[in-house]
Amino acid sequence: MSNTDTQRRPGGSRLKTRVILTLVLCAAVLAALTAAFVSGRTLGKREEAPPVITSDLLGEQLHTVQDLVTVEYFYTNMGKFENQIDFYGWKVPLTTKSFIVSYDGVIRAGVDLSGVRVTVDESARTVLVVLPGSRILSHEIPEDSIEVFDETKNIFNPITIEDYTTFTADQKAAVEQRALDNGLLTLADTKACTAVEAFLRLIPGMEAYQLTVRVRTA
Repeated sequence: MSNTDTQRRPGGSRLKTRVILTLVLCAAVLAALTAAFVSGRTLGKREEAPPVITSDLLGEQLHTVQDLVTVEYFYTNMGKFENQIDFYGWKVPLTTKSFIVSYDGVIRAGVDLSGVRVTVDESARTVLVVLPGSRILSHEIPEDSIEVFDETKNIFNPITIEDYTTFTADQKAAVEQRALDNGLLTLADTKACTAVEAFLRLIPGMEAYQLTVRVRTA
């Protein structure tokens, strides 16, 4: 039994996948992080105690976020599934089944902040934050975006639920690889560094330190 997947519209014309890349700086996440310091900042002003910047303090606050989504990759795709019963290398006539499916999807990429490393050098007044490399955090295809066209009805080789689930999984893997080839994770790394630096600079006392945020290299 063989499967072939192509990206074609009905009638054989090639479909060009429409990809929209949206950059997200996670304002909600940064707001949540900043809120964690509000009570401490207010208390510090009331007691007029100088802020103490430590690696444990910064690391603990960043760890609470866990997954930081920095890039959302929206796309629309269409693919064709085709299968024919194969009997020891011989294609059995009248057993071809096929369908064409169209759908939208979104891939979210970012970093897992539970793996962040923070180093504070008090004598040099420097803070170094090393983030783990970005990865794909989720890939969703809304059910209401799925449309099926040209579905065959073959009594000798009927279409099954497994055909749809396997085809969808294969399509998702192909789209993810295309997104990776287009630099999805590199962009996510850059945006993660920007987001984390923006948050840390809001912490009272950070203005006295030279801050560096980078991604861990393999």
